[in-house]
Amino acid sequence: MQVLSRVLSYAVDPLGKIAGNPCEGVKQLYRANRSEIIWTDADISQLKQTCSMEIAQAVDVASYTGLRLGDLLRLSWSHVGDDAIVIATGKSKHRREAIIPLYDNLKHVLAAIPKRSTTILTNSRNRPWTLDGFSSSFNKAKINAGLTSRDLHFHDLRGTAATRFYVAGLPERVIAEIMGWEGVHVGRIIRRYVDRSAATKKIIQRLNERRT
Repeated sequence: MQVLSRVLSYAVDPLGKIAGNPCEGVKQLYRANRSEIIWTDADISQLKQTCSMEIAQAVDVASYTGLRLGDLLRLSWSHVGDDAIVIATGKSKHRREAIIPLYDNLKHVLAAIPKRSTTILTNSRNRPWTLDGFSSSFNKAKINAGLTSRDLHFHDLRGTAATRFYVAGLPERVIAEIMGWEGVHVGRIIRRYVDRSAATKKIIQRLNERRT
C-alpha cells in the first residue's frame, strides 16, 4: 500500500495525470509527516522572482486557503461569498465543505486577480488550468527558481496555510472547518501539516512584540 500510494502521489504531483490519490485515508498511511516541509515566505518570494503571474497567483491562493490542487483549479468566483469561500472538497467526494473566511490577506490576494474566467485561476491564455498544464508549468517554475533541492511540492502549501492558521491562534475545530478535514482526525492531521518549529518562532515573535 505504501509503494502504491507513493506511485499514485507522483501521478498527482508532479505528473498531474490524476486528480487525487485514492490510497489517502488508509489508516496506516497517515504515518507520513511533512510538517517540517512547508513553503516559507522566503521560498515563495524566491519562486515569484522568476515565475509567471499566473503561477504566483495560484501559489498565493493556495498558501492563504489551504485548498488542494484539484479544488484550487476548479475554484470559481461563485464560491466567493460575502464573508467566506465555500467549496465542496473533491477528496471527500463533495460530502464535506472547506469554509475559508475572507480575512484581509486573502481579500488582497483575490482583489489582485483579474476576473478573466468563471474560475479564479487561469493560464496565460486566460483559460482555466488543466491539471496536467498547471503541474507542468509549476514544476518548470520551481526548477527555474532553483528550488528543486528543497523537496517542496505544491501540496506542501497546505502546510503553509495550516501553519498560518495555527499561529493565528485558531482552534483546531476552526482549522478543520477551513481545511475541510474531518473533526475526529483534526488533531492528528494538524501534527502532520503544521510546522511546529515555525509556529513556535512566530508565537515568540508575537509575544515579544506585545511586550514592547
